[in-house]
Amino acid sequence: MMAATAAAPAVMAGAVQGWPEGISEIQYHSAADNTQQPALFYAPPTEEKKPLLVALHTWSSNYKQSEPDYARWCIQNGWCFIHPDFRGPNWTPQALGSELVVEDIVSAVRHMETNCQVDTNRIYLIGVSGGGHAALLMAGRRPDIWAGVSAWCGISDVGRWWQEHSGQSGYSANVVAACGGNPQTNTAAAAECAKRSPLAYLKNAGAVNLDINAGVKDGHAGSVPFTQSLRAFNAVAPANDRIEEADIEQYYRDMKVPAHLAGLAVKETDALYGRRQPLFRKTSQNVRVTIFEGGHEIIPTAALNWLAQQRKGSPAVWDIKSPISFKTLKEVTEAGK
Repeated sequence: MMAATAAAPAVMAGAVQGWPEGISEIQYHSAADNTQQPALFYAPPTEEKKPLLVALHTWSSNYKQSEPDYARWCIQNGWCFIHPDFRGPNWTPQALGSELVVEDIVSAVRHMETNCQVDTNRIYLIGVSGGGHAALLMAGRRPDIWAGVSAWCGISDVGRWWQEHSGQSGYSANVVAACGGNPQTNTAAAAECAKRSPLAYLKNAGAVNLDINAGVKDGHAGSVPFTQSLRAFNAVAPANDRIEEADIEQYYRDMKVPAHLAGLAVKETDALYGRRQPLFRKTSQNVRVTIFEGGHEIIPTAALNWLAQQRKGSPAVWDIKSPISFKTLKEVTEAGK
């Protein structure tokens, strides 16, 4: 419910294509540069404090990207919701983890706190791919905000990702455009890549309940090697809990859990992952990494159910005893055929 204050921006009338009824387009004030920034928005009609889901678009898209499952979950469960633009696709200096991006996302949270009934102990962040990059970045840049961060197939090292795509796809050109040059030959561009990488900040995320996921096929058939997620885990975990670099490389090369890490291979079924079952899982305090049977994708039911259990300032909850029933739009559509 929008508060009747002068600070509340106008809500654009009409349905938003690709999104459920009730989702509105808004403009909100960003403290980054005192501009009005676009977002998609939902607030349940209640005076009770409710969780807030901040959902982040992917690398090449913007706030209008159709990601209806996030919104459908919020509508079903009475959560507040915002889907900010954070300067659009990651091929300009203003985007890709810039200072503008960081403050745009913080300002989106502040807008929701001012204009909606937000439970500040239940502010959640979710993203996949480029959104996974931004989610990891924000876990390290602003750990004070989040009750839980769910990052899927995220880029943790922009410079390494440029190298992984160098000469093979438009993603490397995007990095050059955003960071001001070829990071292999331009020291300023290399420094910019590092500055925009979650790895530079994830050491600050030790108290954040952080769930990192990636598909085992990603990188082989997908744009972000799952090694980026394993290295993100290492950046948060204490030294004695980290995965050895040689094991990360071997796992990626063979797509099989190294034999001496067999104890981390997942043997139990995790119902929330459906057909995309976890293969490898390691937990250290409030951070967990899962490599699942899949590719470059998110499993919304698993991500959202995990977030729903987290509370700011409390240890991460990994055992979900009573999951919330939720079917993705794809599952609903397929069931109706």
